[in-house]
Amino acid sequence: MDRPTLEVNEATVPTINISNLNQSPHARSLVIKHIGKACREHGFFQVTNHGIDRSIINGAIDAASRFFDLPAKQLQTYKSNDVCEPVRYGTSFKHGEYEKIQFWRFFLKHYAHPLHNYVHLWPDNPSDYRDKMGRYAVETRRLALVITEAIMESLGLGPTYLQKKFEEGMQVMVVNCYPPCPQPELVLGLPSHTDYGCVTILLQSCEGLQVEDLKTREWSSVPDLHGSLYVQIGDHLEVLSNGRYKSVVHRATLNADKRRMSIASIHGLGLDEKVECAEELVDEGNPRAYRESSFRDFLEYLKSTGCTGESSFLNTLRIHGS
Repeated sequence: MDRPTLEVNEATVPTINISNLNQSPHARSLVIKHIGKACREHGFFQVTNHGIDRSIINGAIDAASRFFDLPAKQLQTYKSNDVCEPVRYGTSFKHGEYEKIQFWRFFLKHYAHPLHNYVHLWPDNPSDYRDKMGRYAVETRRLALVITEAIMESLGLGPTYLQKKFEEGMQVMVVNCYPPCPQPELVLGLPSHTDYGCVTILLQSCEGLQVEDLKTREWSSVPDLHGSLYVQIGDHLEVLSNGRYKSVVHRATLNADKRRMSIASIHGLGLDEKVECAEELVDEGNPRAYRESSFRDFLEYLKSTGCTGESSFLNTLRIHGS
């Protein structure tokens, strides 16, 4: 069983000043190069000077925190076991069975693009939740499109590769609450997994994120750097890149004395849009390594496995012998 490793080294986190994409051609080319290196060697990186005002970031964390402060009865109105629901609350806790749980987490997932299609379904308590989380969703989507464009360029595909499909694609917000845990050495907040979609922009209120090194497979702790956001490579980007870039395995650990909040903004192509290996990245020396799949395929996989197989979805797409 996946168990936390609290005494780990601090992760080496590539830092990308994303504002340099808008500077000189030379500065932009350096950023593209550094992004490609980070995707290839780490599967994640942090971005600074991303243009999202700190008040918007703080507002999203604050609204999320107050949502999870609501009475359990109110939270339960959003509860669903249907992974296809556009708004879904859930928890690993069961009343009276705290000693049996393996994971220590409350979550709220909701679709966020197009925002006007979904925001009216989001919680209206706290009264400012829709406004504050909506502002953050819009800003992270803007940032995700900039980052995706740069990643496509780093792969040699060009900045406009699949641009329209990304602009029309999915955005799923996963809002997590990890309460203080008296024995954080025994329980995880969230087990090791990779993200679906192409890129995830992660915000955390304090330390707790651990990543697995792509080479050594050892865990390391990602520091909480004030004002930074983390970009994680997802399964569909690994597929699109034909394995040149790897989706990062990560998990959430717990704190003994404070609650940790995180907001993962997951971005990819549309619900039924198939992602396949880019033809430009397939040749005799690099044969096609993955089958095509869509976000809906991922949801159907979760249904069939009882929501227990997130970390192995990518394995079902691998073409053996490639």
